[in-house]
Amino acid sequence: MIPFLWRTVRPYPVALVVLVLLQIAAAAAGLLLPDLNARIIDRGVTAGSGGHVLGLGWAMLGLAALQVVPAVGAVYAAARVSLAAARDLRVSLFERVQELSCQEFAAFGAPSLLARTTNDVQQVQRVLTMALAYLATAPATWIGGVVMAIRHDARLSLVVLAVAPVLGGLTALVIRRMRPSSRALQRGVDAVNRVVREQLGGIRVIRAFARDAQEEKRFGQSNAVLAETTLGLARHTALLLPLTTLAANVAVVAVLWLGAGRLADGSIRVGVLVALMSWLTQVFGASLLLVAVFVVAPRAEVCVRRISEVLASRGGADTAARPTREPVRPGHLEISEAAFRYGGAEEPALHGVDLVVSPGETVAVTGPTGSGKSTLLGLVPRLFEPTGGTVRVAGVDVRELAPAVVARTVGLVPQKARLFSGTIASNLRFGKADATDAELWHALDVAQAREFVEGMDGGLEASVSQGGSNVSGGQRQRLAIARTLVRRPDIYLFDDAFSALDQATEAALCRALADETRDATVVIVSQRASAVRRADRVVVLDRGRVVAEGRHEELMANSETYRDVMGSQPAETGTA
Repeated sequence: MIPFLWRTVRPYPVALVVLVLLQIAAAAAGLLLPDLNARIIDRGVTAGSGGHVLGLGWAMLGLAALQVVPAVGAVYAAARVSLAAARDLRVSLFERVQELSCQEFAAFGAPSLLARTTNDVQQVQRVLTMALAYLATAPATWIGGVVMAIRHDARLSLVVLAVAPVLGGLTALVIRRMRPSSRALQRGVDAVNRVVREQLGGIRVIRAFARDAQEEKRFGQSNAVLAETTLGLARHTALLLPLTTLAANVAVVAVLWLGAGRLADGSIRVGVLVALMSWLTQVFGASLLLVAVFVVAPRAEVCVRRISEVLASRGGADTAARPTREPVRPGHLEISEAAFRYGGAEEPALHGVDLVVSPGETVAVTGPTGSGKSTLLGLVPRLFEPTGGTVRVAGVDVRELAPAVVARTVGLVPQKARLFSGTIASNLRFGKADATDAELWHALDVAQAREFVEGMDGGLEASVSQGGSNVSGGQRQRLAIARTLVRRPDIYLFDDAFSALDQATEAALCRALADETRDATVVIVSQRASAVRRADRVVVLDRGRVVAEGRHEELMANSETYRDVMGSQPAETGTA
């Protein structure tokens, strides 16, 4: 954990140096106060010299006032460094999550990634703030207090050296017991996040099936596990502080008992004994500060491990050392012997699939549910990495192309249309950041979305809620299509992108698309006869394999699989 924390604060060397200097200055001022107090007692009070009392008293007040300045400055510097480190960590996590492949994203899970980016970073920030606040203060106070105590009376100072191993042993024992609970606590946070996310995302399904009571019970169970784990960790935490305080108080009593005898025989002065007590109190106070850091360290250690797992992931697709930035055959798409297996799946989703599409050609990919249609499209923009075979875009292996070239060349309209909070214009400009309003309206025209956008308050500047919840499913799909059209890529991939449209809207959209994409490469995944019939060629997948290929009429006559898929739509089959 320590190397990880050091890497997070290493970009701020000046702040760290200033922090250490301020903490040493504050600790030094605090260590000098007991010495002045001893002089007041021995030279002023016991000797009856009011001048010594007054003069040294003013010196103590000035030193105490001066101690406040570096102490406050050190706390401020520690907070600034820890907050900056946590900010950088969140940025690094966010950027890495953006780079994760679909497989890696699914392996971590959205609830876990959310918890790691927020809760886990917060725990690391917490331990950083505490560690930096005591970075030099506790060691300087501990070492300085022992040195000052030994300098005035070495025999009584041996007490603290005897108690130190006891404090260390107690701390190590309790922290060892806290580590399993800390790991379980973070798993519990993930579980609660997962249940809440599922329930919020599926609220309509839950209400439609009247599963409210069952879902409340499921949440209650995961919440109870988290609460019990938190209580277990709290019990260990509550045990550590009293034990260390007890050891410190035993040491103080031992010093008083031994010092009383030495006062009686005159081998030690009252002021020195009082100063010794102050230094020993400061030493034990510094020990308790370190214990407070160790209390939060086990949970932070678990969080560091979870964060490191994300940062150490491959980050999605590998990029060639010198990626190609210029396409060789613009618009050409070639998939050769492509194979893909999802992690943990018994059977591959794709087996040796071949597909070649040239510019100006529209190919439809259809087949039964689960036949690998969407997976095949996902290989082109590198949402998935093929476990076998190659995918060539613009005549170049997609793994050799620069990511920016892939994004510019391939436009994917996913199966589930996703909009972001903002405006219609900001969502459409995801496709092209510098698109003009005229380009946006043209894309909306082609996508059959102009009418409802003009009817919205603000037009292009109309507000879009998170996830596009303030528009219908069909409107979301048309906006997603328009977003891709704004980019004007060489290759268009429509993954069941017309499923929420009625037949009239779909027909109008397909006619407009045919004109718009006349010179482009178009691949449409669909099970709807109305969309498949318009394609120049149809590829039929079944269980991850190409089982038939040809035009609609040919496949209706020769492919049983194709007839089964189209046979469920008799009303559409005869529709032009």
